[in-house]
Amino acid sequence: MRALGRTITRIGLFVIAAAAPLAGSSLPAQKAAAPPQALVPMATEVIAAGKPFPRFKVDAAWPQLPADLLLGQVSGVAVDKDDDVWVVHRPHSLTPTDTGAAQSPPIAVCCKPAPTVVRFANDGRYLAGWGGPESAPTIDGVNQWPKSVHGIYVDAAKTVWFGGNGDGDHAVLNYTADGTFIRSFGKRERTNGNQDQALLGNPADVYAGNGQVLVADGYTNKRVIRFLGKDGSFGGFWGAYAEAPSGESRSGHFDQSQASSTADGGANPASRRFGDIVHCVVPTGDGHVYVCDRRNNRAQLFRQAADGTLSFVRDVVIAPKTGGTRTVTDIALSPDGKYLYVADMMNSRIWILLRATHEPIAAIGRIGRYAGEFTWLHSMAVDSKGNLYVTEVNTGRRVQKLVFTGVE
Repeated sequence: MRALGRTITRIGLFVIAAAAPLAGSSLPAQKAAAPPQALVPMATEVIAAGKPFPRFKVDAAWPQLPADLLLGQVSGVAVDKDDDVWVVHRPHSLTPTDTGAAQSPPIAVCCKPAPTVVRFANDGRYLAGWGGPESAPTIDGVNQWPKSVHGIYVDAAKTVWFGGNGDGDHAVLNYTADGTFIRSFGKRERTNGNQDQALLGNPADVYAGNGQVLVADGYTNKRVIRFLGKDGSFGGFWGAYAEAPSGESRSGHFDQSQASSTADGGANPASRRFGDIVHCVVPTGDGHVYVCDRRNNRAQLFRQAADGTLSFVRDVVIAPKTGGTRTVTDIALSPDGKYLYVADMMNSRIWILLRATHEPIAAIGRIGRYAGEFTWLHSMAVDSKGNLYVTEVNTGRRVQKLVFTGVE
């Protein structure tokens, strides 16, 4: 039978409503009118009185998933050249209580895990989804699909890149926009420390462009590593202050309890070494690169020479006394390059800085689970109109759109 344009299917005692495309489908959704927005004000703190800054409201109606799909921990977000929004999430972070319709036999009317890689239109419509071990190659007897996907980047050719921070996830994978494997860097279940020029250690973030691939090799190792885009050959690696990577790599696999551990003695924004989560690598488009040193409550800014070499410019310290999961988890720039957005995991806010001076002038968001609030704030991206897209992991498990409303 039909109701409200959705197909109704009976399974035992349950009636399940499913909207096209079907769960797990990589087929695009039918062309539809843009869904209406539901704009909600956000908590905003003015830090530098009298200085204008970008203002945002959260769209509580964004995104529009098919009726039978659910996102788990959303561990990465990217915006492509056409302003489509891509996320990666962790289906394994959902429990049978969340995904009753996917159990055998079904135990509830909803839901099923969304595909690991999901593409939304800028207005929130679900466009496609794909991913899983069946899409990845097997190398040396090991399937290369990550156990816990981490970070996502979509390059100028609209190919998709991501890493992983689960047990043995020591590879960066590259796919076409429709989910066909292209190539990889590193290998699952093989890692060899900060000095290795080919193997990785739980890569957190990746950038691909301008003839290079930059990796924040940062949950097991503590470095940024560069590969040449044409042949994938080694192009250099750096630790904090653009010095040689140093310090021991993490022994054993990473789990989320370590994200708030104090075994490292607490944040040290003056450390000559990266902490044990190097979380982002963000080129600016004007010859600079930001790197998130989350456990030390700082980002570091580097200048990149024509040959790819990094040289240190400055520290950008955010809330230095913060404990727990610490602060700098991701960075984005406003489309005009005037403002820097810094996602702060522990304080559940986004700091707005003047990029020219790195002076904090405002902050938006707060801890919480309602629209415009954050729990385990994780990743962030900006579109050509200045809107921000922000993800949450652990028990947050969502992506939100923060709509740019102007500078005032």
